[in-house]
Amino acid sequence: MFRVWLSRAWLSRILRAAAALLVVVLAVSACAQIPTAGAVGTSKDGGSAIGNAPQYIPPGPQTGAGPQAIIEGFFNAGSGYQNDFTVARQFLAPSNAVSWKPSQRTLVYRGSASVVSAGRPNAYRYVLDVAYSVDQDGIMTQYPPGTKQAIDVEVSQIDGQWRVANLPDGTVIPEETFKVLYRAFSVYFYDPGYTILVPDVRWFIDNSGVAKSLVSAVIAGPAPYLKTAVASAFPPSIKLERESVPIVGNIAQVDLTSELRDASFTDRQRMHSQLVRTFAALPNVGGVSLRTNQTEVAIEDPATGKLPDPIVDPKVPAWQVGIADNQIVQYGSKQASKIDGVGSVASFGPSYPAAAASQHVYAFLGADGKALYSLLPGQPARLLDSRQHFSPPSISPSEWVWSAGPGATGATEVVTYRPVGTPAGTDIPRITVGASWLAGRTVKALRVARDGVRVLVLSEADGQSTLQVAGIVRGPDGNPKSLTDPVTLPITSKNPDIALWVDESTIVVSGTSSGDPVAPELVSLQGGDPRQISPLAGIQALSAGNGEQSIYAMTKDGIFLLVRTSWAEQGKGAMQLAFAG
Repeated sequence: MFRVWLSRAWLSRILRAAAALLVVVLAVSACAQIPTAGAVGTSKDGGSAIGNAPQYIPPGPQTGAGPQAIIEGFFNAGSGYQNDFTVARQFLAPSNAVSWKPSQRTLVYRGSASVVSAGRPNAYRYVLDVAYSVDQDGIMTQYPPGTKQAIDVEVSQIDGQWRVANLPDGTVIPEETFKVLYRAFSVYFYDPGYTILVPDVRWFIDNSGVAKSLVSAVIAGPAPYLKTAVASAFPPSIKLERESVPIVGNIAQVDLTSELRDASFTDRQRMHSQLVRTFAALPNVGGVSLRTNQTEVAIEDPATGKLPDPIVDPKVPAWQVGIADNQIVQYGSKQASKIDGVGSVASFGPSYPAAAASQHVYAFLGADGKALYSLLPGQPARLLDSRQHFSPPSISPSEWVWSAGPGATGATEVVTYRPVGTPAGTDIPRITVGASWLAGRTVKALRVARDGVRVLVLSEADGQSTLQVAGIVRGPDGNPKSLTDPVTLPITSKNPDIALWVDESTIVVSGTSSGDPVAPELVSLQGGDPRQISPLAGIQALSAGNGEQSIYAMTKDGIFLLVRTSWAEQGKGAMQLAFAG
């Protein structure tokens, strides 16, 4: 037996070394995986903790580490958002540690990234396959696989240690980490008439600072694809008065600059409604207090009281229109019935009917899809247009009939018509809506959203289908003028023919078949992969009402309703059903 006698000094050194080794082991473990179970630290923002993002604690720079290791360590530390990215700043030269703005942009990459030489001393590039980027306002841009991007950085020695000395603002994180740390939120803006709230999806780290991020996003204004299509009650000059939005007693205290006090009661109420709906995503926020200089400001006019609440996620009526016995009929309670005032259209061979929620106007295609008609109760059907091909019509809340197809030159055009209020024998108002991004594409489906502000377009080019959502830009007269540059949504269906709104943020996409099983999929504006619905054999058409449990499929065997995860037969009675819109 041997005994080793250690002095107190040596014992102290050994214990310190063991503690240091434990810290390194824990740090390396943290690098390998973000914890998704167990206790997670939270912080408080003025009285009430919010946010569920786990805390990622990356290791700091190691003494003597080379340039590449320092660069890799810095970008790895971009997931450590705590305390304003304290660990990441340790990799930077002192002046850069102060000036670097991590929230300016987040690049999210697939697979792994690499550090390569830039071909000059102390200059390197961090090369990655970009999946998407998120800007400081939470606006996401998606990129197809194989989109390479190189970030140029430079290093220098500070007191004998390599540090990053020149770099762009922003952080870089792997896709798996992004999915754990970030969450989709909808911030809200108004339709041009200030009666409906329209969602605008943003991505933020789901931590205690998310309340401030949401308010800042609303103040900054809508995403580019909605910027000229929606309105906001917040004037461009207004700002947050402090760098946080405290949650006190479940009330979000939003302290704004003096422009709030100068705003009218109407504008204050509209600001309040935008924020109340935006904060609905945070379960611990039950109300909003508008303040300036930390003093609450009244939002209601004592003389006129409260404005009507804006509409959120507008609903469609329970009835549908369809085709039965070569006529346009109304369908509900598993049976078809005649529509009052609507005469026979059998001679036109009607297909793909559409209806306004007001029931003031209907539309349909002729048998070969080369003619578009409108139908007003008490009047005969009127030809709106004829061309080689039309997409199934959609009718906006303002009663414009929309469709798309090749124009006189063969190029794809989006067209809209307003037959309501047009006397017989006069030309029906017609507008060609600008959408240059549809050049060279065939439109399979075009549907105006129930808010009347957005439109979804399913189009095809070179055998590839694309699902996009754009905003509707209106002229001074309020009439449609053009479509904004769209956002593109992911789909997995190989050859879809159908795209329909299910609610304000969900779209159902499907192919069709004469007999083979077809699995429609739900696509969310809030991101994530498309979610498949149970397959059904021989889907020829779909309709979508209010939510996922109001999706109908039509086959040669009849009508089916999606009930939870399976299709329930509803009998027969009509074909090509469509909810209003």
